[in-house]
Amino acid sequence: QVQLVESGGGLVQAGGSLRLSCAASGSIFNVMGWYRQAPGKQRELVAIITSGGSTNYADSVKGRFTISRDNARNMVYLQMNSLTPEDTAVYYCNAYPSRLGGSWGQGTQVTVSS
Repeated sequence: QVQLVESGGGLVQAGGSLRLSCAASGSIFNVMGWYRQAPGKQRELVAIITSGGSTNYADSVKGRFTISRDNARNMVYLQMNSLTPEDTAVYYCNAYPSRLGGSWGQGTQVTVSS
């Protein structure tokens, strides 16, 4: 089973940027996604990318976040710009839909201060 390890989170001021990375122990899935879960809320899909590079974003992050992938290195990235406190959450990567993917990793915490 593919193991997924997220990294790159941290504490940033509103308006700042972070770049998240997702490392897979094997070949990444045809469609990969970044998800997030804020305290007290359900996990939600943030962005997806196909093996060919087509992307789609949640309305809340459109124009601010960019998902990318490196198939040769089994990596998926999420560039996050113009962060707001509402982006505070634990961020995870997995296949899309997630039921086709591996177990959820530990995620990476993103905290945006106002």
